[in-house]
Amino acid sequence: MSQLFTEQAKLRAAELGVADQVEFIHDDATGYVADEKAGVAACVGATWIGGGVAGTIELLAKSLHPGGIILIGEPYWLRLPPTEEIAKGCGASAITDFLTLPELVASFDGLDYDVVEMVLANQDGWDRYEAAKWLTMRRWLEANPEDDFAKDVRARLTSEPKRYTAYTREYLGWGVFALMAR
Repeated sequence: MSQLFTEQAKLRAAELGVADQVEFIHDDATGYVADEKAGVAACVGATWIGGGVAGTIELLAKSLHPGGIILIGEPYWLRLPPTEEIAKGCGASAITDFLTLPELVASFDGLDYDVVEMVLANQDGWDRYEAAKWLTMRRWLEANPEDDFAKDVRARLTSEPKRYTAYTREYLGWGVFALMAR
């Protein structure tokens, strides 16, 4: 992953006047535990770092002050896909990759965490998130027509809007959940 995102995050923190209150580390987060405990520990969209939601919560808790908040960003099924093919169309390897929203929330309870806040992507926000990627790919193609990756990017730009509207939009949701240990 490019350090560009880390640099952009640092610039945005400075714009917001909070640069002295946050630290951005560019590294592989798998197994990462902070040297100093924090009030908030987050993993938004990469729970593979702990082998799934439960493992990621356990990992983040090691970097958290008692009474702190864990933020977990995770996809969930809006409705269960009727076939494995549809699940794969949503980017999953199997239906079992994700839980439904009620199952996901219940899983936090089973790990002895209270859900104290959640922000769920609505359809408009989800559409805008996906479509922004298509525009980015289109602009990249216009700026880099001879690049070795142009053929692959073109194929993705051609397939992604169809895949998203046929599968992901109807079956997959996404949210960020704020959790506190009991």
